[in-house]
Amino acid sequence: MTGHLQDLPDLRILPIKNLLLHEQHDVQRSVPLATRLSVDGVLRNPPIVTPIPDEDHFVVLDGANRVTALAALGIPHVVAQVVDYEDEELILDTWYHLVSGLLREEFHQAIDGLAQVSLEPSELMQARAELARREALAYIVYPDGEVFTVHAEGDLHQRTACLNDIVNIYKSRGKIYRANTDHVDKLVPYYDAITVLVVFPRYQPAEILELARVGARLPAGITRHVIPRRALRINFPLSVLRDDWPLVEKNGYLKDWLKEKMANKEARFYQESTFLFDE
Repeated sequence: MTGHLQDLPDLRILPIKNLLLHEQHDVQRSVPLATRLSVDGVLRNPPIVTPIPDEDHFVVLDGANRVTALAALGIPHVVAQVVDYEDEELILDTWYHLVSGLLREEFHQAIDGLAQVSLEPSELMQARAELARREALAYIVYPDGEVFTVHAEGDLHQRTACLNDIVNIYKSRGKIYRANTDHVDKLVPYYDAITVLVVFPRYQPAEILELARVGARLPAGITRHVIPRRALRINFPLSVLRDDWPLVEKNGYLKDWLKEKMANKEARFYQESTFLFDE
């Protein structure tokens, strides 16, 4: 393994009841995940969490579906990777939703019919600028290049509720793919029956913490946290997390478990960015 011991990820066993979500979980993913966890008997990838200052709670930055699935199985604890939200290497970015399988007219009429939302025709550069200034709630791009900005009044919580109303239009009737570009022409060759691309704003860490504290969750699959030295494929036994040992004993077990992994040279650090094709 390359890197120093102080660069190892901070893995802890935490009570699930102390974890707060900042985004909705995806039922289409969390329910099958609960089944897979039960069959496999291990937690493959730990959720990423950050502590709320001066509180005994943590915000789940990534892993809402895993936390929800474990809770549904009645498992009281989870192995989580704890990160510092002020770490300069940690990046908070945004995923866009590429929607397919829904008629354009059906989507457009539904979003235009939302009481708190208005649509305005726009150009791509103008839409980007309005979103960056938070003058727009979001913007949408159709496969033919037509662009509309989405506007809504209110504070962070009210605007978040409007975003959920928008995503609710298509999350059960269409199929959602995550994208990181608003150039629809670059996405069309890889996906069938594209309806629309929905582009969301970039958030600040303070906004994520605030939303989690008050229980006002963003739609699933919007925030993207790029975590330095991320722990993957730990394959930690669920039996330990399920057992009624005291939390301090479980964390002692985790410490010994990590020590054994290091002694057996089973932990490796890959510095290069990668593409995975088996997710």
